[in-house]
Amino acid sequence: MKVLRRFFLKIFGDEKRQAITIPIFSILLSLVAGAIILAVLGKNPFSALYNLLRGSGLAPKLRYAGSKGMITDFASFLNSLTPMIFGALAVAVALKGGLFNIGVSGQMLASGFIATIVIGYSGLNAYIAKPLVIIIGIVVGGLVGGLIGFLKYKFNINEVVASIMINYIVQYTTSFFINTRYIDPVSRQSVAVSSESRLTLMNTQVGNYRMDIPLGIILAIVVVFVIKFLIDKTNLGFEIKAVGSSRSGAKYIGIPVGSRIVTVMVISGALAGLAGVTYFLGYFGSIQPKVLPSLGFDAIAVALLGNSNPIGIIFSSFVINIISEGSAYMSSQAGIEQEISSVITGIILLFSACGAYIKYRLSKSKDKLEEEKKEVKNNG
Repeated sequence: MKVLRRFFLKIFGDEKRQAITIPIFSILLSLVAGAIILAVLGKNPFSALYNLLRGSGLAPKLRYAGSKGMITDFASFLNSLTPMIFGALAVAVALKGGLFNIGVSGQMLASGFIATIVIGYSGLNAYIAKPLVIIIGIVVGGLVGGLIGFLKYKFNINEVVASIMINYIVQYTTSFFINTRYIDPVSRQSVAVSSESRLTLMNTQVGNYRMDIPLGIILAIVVVFVIKFLIDKTNLGFEIKAVGSSRSGAKYIGIPVGSRIVTVMVISGALAGLAGVTYFLGYFGSIQPKVLPSLGFDAIAVALLGNSNPIGIIFSSFVINIISEGSAYMSSQAGIEQEISSVITGIILLFSACGAYIKYRLSKSKDKLEEEKKEVKNNG
């Protein structure tokens, strides 16, 4: 038992590395749990997990259709990864400020819908349309997020309650307008946006391949480092973290807590808005009525798994997206229901949520080991 404890302390005991080592440990534990579930179902877990990689473009499939290949699958993977990164950043920024933005889906839908009807149907050329789509996403998402922050600051309305209610309002309001004005009678979704306004270059010929090229992935990586700098290197970032740690303490040292709550939700909403436009005018080209994007809720798992660290979110987004994107191929090849991928994602969320408990146990073990060393020294 002592040997095992020393082993874990050696690997996970360094507090500086725990932001990386504990999430990796959580992923490994969840994959083991997922493998056990697959084995109980009578499936080969190694084959199933490898099929997840194949479906995500990270491993070669057995066969491809014309003009398709591993590189086209990976481009599609990056296309779906882009809004995931933005959505997880939205959750992470709110968590840094001590808030829980469960309204990312609603903010995505609001920004995606406004950008669709204002720019997606406008006929503007690509050089004007694409930047305007991004600007609208930031503004609309920021306004919706800011409203939630204002309700929290002014009327002390819990942000979770406000987010859920606004989710419903946005969901049914956009559904009404889509069904009455913008419905495509064939697909029963909103009319597809113009290719000039879309943030993904669809069916682009590159050599012998036709692929979907996500323009937003570059912006997503840039925004990750901007948020990292904002949180770690600026006065605003310090104030956000101070408010998140202790509002009474932050107020005592002169930080305007109320305005910072609004600011946090504006930033979080703006990031959710970017997730919305890269989702509805990038990954997809239309909006399904009465449906909130599940990505907004998956982003919570991604942010928790990434320890609310912008750099960690890149890697956690990658892991969660492998499971969600590869599930269809896994299902077709191994005869495993796609819902199993959601189960694995849920297990990852469960283990990642236990990160604080793992840190606590490591700290207790470290203290106990120090006490044992002192006893041995005193007895010797």
